Parts: sequence; structure tokens; C-alpha cells
Amino acid sequence: RMELLIMETQAEVCRALAALDPGASFAVDTWERKEGGGGISCVLQDGEVFEKAGVNVSVVFGQLSEEAARQMRSRGKALKATEDGKLPFCAMGVSSVIHPKNPHVPTMHFNYRYFEIEEADGSKQWWFGGGTDLTPTYLNEEDAVHFHRTLKEVCDKHDLKLYPKYKKWCDDYFYIKHRDERRGIGGIFFDDVDSPSKEEVFQFVQSCAKAVVPSYVPIVKKHCHDSYTPEEKLWQQLRRGRYVEFNLVYDRGTKFGLLTPGSRIESILMSLPLTARWEYMNTPPESSKEAEILEVLRNPKDWVH
Repeated sequence: RMELLIMETQAEVCRALAALDPGASFAVDTWERKEGGGGISCVLQDGEVFEKAGVNVSVVFGQLSEEAARQMRSRGKALKATEDGKLPFCAMGVSSVIHPKNPHVPTMHFNYRYFEIEEADGSKQWWFGGGTDLTPTYLNEEDAVHFHRTLKEVCDKHDLKLYPKYKKWCDDYFYIKHRDERRGIGGIFFDDVDSPSKEEVFQFVQSCAKAVVPSYVPIVKKHCHDSYTPEEKLWQQLRRGRYVEFNLVYDRGTKFGLLTPGSRIESILMSLPLTARWEYMNTPPESSKEAEILEVLRNPKDWVH
């Protein structure tokens, strides 16, 4: 059922993006991993609306690498390996990053995944993780409220405690420590969720996946034809640099992929923008639109109550 959900989500998101950028087409790659499993990567590049948009699914299985097991144990997972140190695992998920051309259209990322590990005694540990978050170049309060409200409504249908908890988790997770900034204006994020029951968590993840298009597509439609200046495009490129810094230095999914033998590097690094820029000592002037977004990235706001 999870495999079906990630395939359906990939198809739905790709259809929605293709409708927004009719002149562009997705390159579709099917790949296999010799250790077990594989995936499908759909990537649109150099469109009119999207500079780079990728939606990937993967279903992989095999033996957990020592490094990956160590990473999980550091998060409190008590993993009991077999005598020969083996930990059979199965992981599947859908992951997407959308980088638009126009600096007034935010970048969006979502990922929903399921993980299962078989321990020495034959018992299985399982958990779900995921989230959806928004990274604008410039702050538009109306868009921020729409995005967060859509996610809050989904969470509230399942449990009123989820949105505030997962919103804070998102703000804390997408934190670029060396810059003292969040990667964007957040959304929801959760990991290692294995209660109340597998069925209930699956239903919640399914609702979150279905909320991706309504949370984002209206924002793209609203701004994709906005005019912008070369200075605004430059600021977008600098913010994309921050995106790269977070993904390569802190993102657990990227690190897990890079540490998994036989993983497909092109798919893992699909999240990186087509173009980005690093300027020495770039500080926007006070009370500028650039300084406004920085303020929110340093001090996350509650967009909906």
C-alpha cells in the first residue's frame, strides 16, 4: 500500500507540474540497485516556470550499512543485528524538490517514507517519516498562511496535537547551524513515527501526501508571471546557495543515501538547484525585502493558529 501511495503521489505531482509548465518535459529514469530494489526518477529541467523540478520514488532493500545503523542508533533505535552483524532492511519513499525560475515563486520540498528493519530474532521494527516545507526567496505572508493552513487542516483531521508539534520539528530540523538561519519558512516534519498504529500512521501520511498539490500549486499559479529584476534573481541565487549548504551538510536523507552502498547519486543530489551562488560577505541593507525574509528565517513565526 505504501508503494502504491508513493507511485500515485509521484504521478499526481508530475501531472500538476507539467500542467503549470506545458512547454517542458520530464526526463524519466528507471534504475535498479544490485543489492535489491530500485526506483523511478522524474526530473524536469530548464522549463519556462521551473528551473529544476524532480519527483523521485524508490523502493530499496538489502543489508543496512554499519554507518547507517550507527546513525539510527544515535537517534535512539535499539537495533539487534544477527551474529554476522547483518540487519536486513526495506525502505521506500517519494521525494521531491521544486526550484522555480521566478524569484517570487518559492522552492518547495516534500518527502514521505516508510522504513522496516528485521532484527536477529525475526521481529520487525518499522516507522514512517516525512514532511512538506516551503523556501521562499521573498516573504509573502498570504502564501505562508495558505501553505501552513493547508498542512494544519490535514494534521487536525487526525490529531490536533500534530500540527504544532510537527511545525516546531520542521523549524528545528531545517536549521543551518553555521548560518543561524532556517532553510525556509517551514511546514511540517516528522520521523520515527510508529504509533498509535501502523494503519493510523499510514492514513496520516496518505493525507499529507494528498495535500502537497493544494498547498503549493496555487502559489505557483499566482506568481509565475510576476515581473522581477536582475537584483531579485541574484538574491534567489544566494538563497539557493543556502539550500545547497543545508542539504549537503545536515540533511539526514542525503547523508543516508550517500552512505548506502549502491545508491544512485544522481537521484540523491536531484534536490540541488540547477544554479546557485556564493558571494563573499553579502549582507542585505536593513529594512530591505531581503532583510525581511532573513528576519523570519532567524526567528520562525506562527503563521496559523
